[in-house]
Amino acid sequence: MKKSVIGALQIGLLWVIYEIGLEAVKILHLPVPGNVFGMLVLFLLLFTGILKLQWIDTGATWILKHLSFFFIPISVGLMSLGSFFLHNGVVLTVILAVSAVAGIVGTGMSAQLLARGREASHEQQLRRDTL
Repeated sequence: MKKSVIGALQIGLLWVIYEIGLEAVKILHLPVPGNVFGMLVLFLLLFTGILKLQWIDTGATWILKHLSFFFIPISVGLMSLGSFFLHNGVVLTVILAVSAVAGIVGTGMSAQLLARGREASHEQQLRRDTL
């Protein structure tokens, strides 16, 4: 029972941060979706240590565990857009393919840069140790 209450409070805190993002976008007239801005606020709060991970961990874990459940309304809504997909299917497929390739390439390049940096620092450490 106690864990359920804590999880519900943590989800409530995440919801408040989400709402802050929505309102900030409206007030500041930012060209960014409110949920994305809320995620940036959450990241900054976690990064600066203002918000501790254990304060949202249980609630966030529960949300991630049941994430597929939250996509059911979206999937049902897409069923009503059949004619849109028939008319624009090729364009959407190209956009999805290019986005996927860009994500894969970007992730691969980032991983390689990080690995090179780690190897270089390891080599420098070995040189210092041998001197």
